[in-house]
Amino acid sequence: MVPIKLFEQKKVRTHFDNEKEIWYFSVIDVIEILTDSTIPKRYWSDLKKKLTKEGSEVYEKIVRLKMKAEDGKSRETDVADTETLLRLIQSIPSPKAEPFKQWLAKTGYERMQEISDPSQSIDRARENWQKLGRSEKWIQQRMTGQETRNKLTDYWKDSGIEKSDEFAFLTNIIHQEWTGLTVKKHKDLKGLKSQNLRDHMSEAELIFTALAELSTRQIAESEEAKGLIQNTKAGKKGGAVAKNARKELESKTGKSVVTGENFLPPKKENRRLEE
Repeated sequence: MVPIKLFEQKKVRTHFDNEKEIWYFSVIDVIEILTDSTIPKRYWSDLKKKLTKEGSEVYEKIVRLKMKAEDGKSRETDVADTETLLRLIQSIPSPKAEPFKQWLAKTGYERMQEISDPSQSIDRARENWQKLGRSEKWIQQRMTGQETRNKLTDYWKDSGIEKSDEFAFLTNIIHQEWTGLTVKKHKDLKGLKSQNLRDHMSEAELIFTALAELSTRQIAESEEAKGLIQNTKAGKKGGAVAKNARKELESKTGKSVVTGENFLPPKKENRRLEE
């Protein structure tokens, strides 16, 4: 599952606990949406003090989970399940409270549908990309690339790769081999922070990323790669296949495949400052 949900075009970081079948939502993200605060952390800090002073049990049910921050790093942040969040919303005066409650209910219902029919999660992702203004051609390429990615990560899991930092390491090896940039440097080039790099790739970047990961999987399968070291070697070889293809295309077109283009909305010049 993609750990991002959209409410009125605004992102809410989420986590779904498969064992408990419970959604957790970033409290800071929800507060920013409901209050339009430019400093939601300060608002939440003040609200926590107020709730504690009132003896509310809501704050006691807040959970800490690691989620990606704006700088792209995973940090612990306050999250709440649906029931706790609904009670928390009652303490926040906002005209968006009722629409947000309806959105929460819909999110829970959709997740239950996706569990019984996984294809619906794909439809949901397509719908979100459409709302963000992506073309059908781009969406198709993004989804094809994700399928290629899933097959590669499945292979990694079967070959002994278990830790999340190992997945990130291998992904970075492949990416750096074909682009000449680390994932972080590529995100910096595009001016991204917490955003998903692939959601801001051009059609060409998506195609070459998919080629690199497809090549990596097929090479790993042919060599029966096991563990981190052998899969690292396969990743470099797979990335090199895409690198050679990239250089060939660039020599014919005179244009760089890897660019700083992104889908970020234009920055607001006049943001309201909170007192």
